[in-house]
Amino acid sequence: MRYFDVPDARGVVVIVHGAGEHSGRYKWLIEKWNHHGFDCLLGDLPGQGESRGKRGHIDSFHQYIKTVDRWLKQARTKQLPIILVGHSMGGLIAIRTIMERDNSFIQALVLSSPCLELSMPVPAPKKAAAKMLNHVAPGFSMKSGLAPELTTRSEQVREEYVRDPLRVTKVSARWYHELDKAMRLTRRYPEKMPNIPVLLLAAGEDYVVDKRAGLAWFNHLDINHKMYKEWDGLYHELYNEPEKEKVFHYTIGFVNMLFP
Repeated sequence: MRYFDVPDARGVVVIVHGAGEHSGRYKWLIEKWNHHGFDCLLGDLPGQGESRGKRGHIDSFHQYIKTVDRWLKQARTKQLPIILVGHSMGGLIAIRTIMERDNSFIQALVLSSPCLELSMPVPAPKKAAAKMLNHVAPGFSMKSGLAPELTTRSEQVREEYVRDPLRVTKVSARWYHELDKAMRLTRRYPEKMPNIPVLLLAAGEDYVVDKRAGLAWFNHLDINHKMYKEWDGLYHELYNEPEKEKVFHYTIGFVNMLFP
């Protein structure tokens, strides 16, 4: 877990990264938040980046929730407004954490291409094999199929990701089972989302997650303040796209409405 602070901070932004990546890929986003007066706190999720444990594996999705809950408790010690930001699987984790843990001190949730359903359905034979392996060999790993060219149109980001030694390219049968269960639970019970301001940013050309699942969940939220923005032509990693400045400008505009 790392903390990036600024003088006279307006609040703390807790960032939750996606699957196969790590917190080190968020340097630009951290700098943008810092520039606008927000401290940033983030770390590597279990089985990702430099964290402990088998890479690409979890025993339970609650490991992710427990980790983010710990980050949020650390952020709370600053006694500043807290904004939770989650990208892709990190968005799913952020939602589950807010639904299942104490959320009274979180002032806003920002979701970037949240993973509520995969864009390409897993073939039935592979799904059946994963289900069986979850019981007999939960640690058995297979290729995730998350190709860099599907995540962003930025050649530089793609090249850096391919060379990244912390990149996770394989996931376990248990990891897939837990991800699938968390996505289904989230889609099924949108009413469990507390009354917290939500900004959902969706990629118009998302080849990783199904943006329609995110929009359907968003439309069922019974909360006072929510905003949805779909970016035509942009790929999954909105904050790594060539138009990332525009995406962040929209994000900070949402936050500034909450904290003038």
